[in-house]
Amino acid sequence: MPNEILIADDGSTNETYKLIKEFKSVCSIPIIHVWQEDKGFQAGRIRNIAIAACRMDYIIQIDGDILLHQSFIEDHINIARPGYLIQGSRVMLGPKKTKQISETKEFNITFFSSDISRRENAIRCIPLSNYLLLKYRNPYPIYYARGANMSFFRNDILAVNGYDETFTGWGHEDSDLTLRMLNNGCVKMYAKFSCIAYHLYHRVESRYREDINKKRMQENERLKNIYCDLGISKHLSNVHQYILD
Repeated sequence: MPNEILIADDGSTNETYKLIKEFKSVCSIPIIHVWQEDKGFQAGRIRNIAIAACRMDYIIQIDGDILLHQSFIEDHINIARPGYLIQGSRVMLGPKKTKQISETKEFNITFFSSDISRRENAIRCIPLSNYLLLKYRNPYPIYYARGANMSFFRNDILAVNGYDETFTGWGHEDSDLTLRMLNNGCVKMYAKFSCIAYHLYHRVESRYREDINKKRMQENERLKNIYCDLGISKHLSNVHQYILD
């Protein structure tokens, strides 16, 4: 189990606040709920605030639309090491499977389950996973990243000042973070056949700023930038104002 849970809340309503309050009352693990006003898609900013509030050395980051394999935390911790960024992968659930799980509150996804894609990611095989981690560290383009399933040491993300908050709207803020961490000497490893997450089906959000964000990220790649000016540092001294009771 994790030592603490941080919820990075990008402007949800009081209904979500009440639900989290209920979880706090029954959960033995400390839950820290950080919230910011809804001013559009600002995932990078609220993640920075959550990381600023984090009290642990190692961070496993997920999105709010995924479910976790029962060994998800264990797998990430077992391959954690300073100077490394771990990128996990996802099984994509279709609308029927997502509806079924939502109604029954039960799920047992295997390679043979119906209404899923990227089904190979449902296989957990630690010996094979360890072999792939050692042999194939970066099979995708350097800018490819998915913040829904990744982990890193807190000091490594602080060294690049976290997410660049000039990235607003959907897209590439996680790739830009990964790029700058790699420019700073981190090694990216892909966790295949471990660290399994299941992505719930939902409608696609607006991506009207994707091209703008991608061009900014590619410029950082060209310049080999490491540190962003608008990042975690501005939240470290005042993070308490974003924490909800």
